[in-house]
Amino acid sequence: MSPARPCRGLRAPVAASMGLSEGPAGSARSGRLFRPPSPAPGARLLRLPGSGAVRAANPERGGWTEALRAAVAELCSEALGAVYRVKGRSETKPLAVSLGRVADVYRYCHVRVPEGLLKDLLPGPVTLVMERSEELNKDLNPFTPLVGIRIPDHAFMQDLAQVFGGPLALTSANLSSQSSSLNVEEFQDLWPHLSLIIDGGPIGDGQSPECRLGSTVVDLSVPGKFGVIRPGCALESTSAILQEYGLLPSHGSCL
Repeated sequence: MSPARPCRGLRAPVAASMGLSEGPAGSARSGRLFRPPSPAPGARLLRLPGSGAVRAANPERGGWTEALRAAVAELCSEALGAVYRVKGRSETKPLAVSLGRVADVYRYCHVRVPEGLLKDLLPGPVTLVMERSEELNKDLNPFTPLVGIRIPDHAFMQDLAQVFGGPLALTSANLSSQSSSLNVEEFQDLWPHLSLIIDGGPIGDGQSPECRLGSTVVDLSVPGKFGVIRPGCALESTSAILQEYGLLPSHGSCL
């Protein structure tokens, strides 16, 4: 079966992330990692090889490992509330989480679909909503038993989740209700409120309206059915894959 990869430009979500493990966090431009302008001294600029979407052939030489360590150092569960404040986002609106591998989905969710379906959709521009497991931080979306799972088709994001050792809360880098950003310059107004910015290059061609649609969000919490919560950029291919596996659209699904 063909994976859902129609939006190749959406390989790398420009996102603000923070760790969600229950314990401590643990000790238009091409691949940059930098701190935003700030009155505080010590700002750094680290360059990733290429676009950051493809894993470096030599992680140490390319600065890949250094960038991962810098990002992990900034992640902590206390940052969860900061995302809502910085974005002006309603605290009743849930956050999705980013994982590094399909195998990790089984740890943080109660999966009721075939493994092959997950592998056909992930990694890719799709968010799968499933029943959460007890492994997730209880501070994440405490008002719902469900959680949205993403595995971005982007090597740095996958490595970051694995090096961190747990799920990362994920959101687009913009003020709530505004258009999604396609490059880091588009959310410069947020820079003073952030401790670290990772530039994985522009999303798509940096101009296409389709690239601003975000991921396709699908509810898989009901066995044998699927519901489209947000059409996003990969609706057609995602729906085709779901139906190939025998899932039926639920009542009210926006198909």
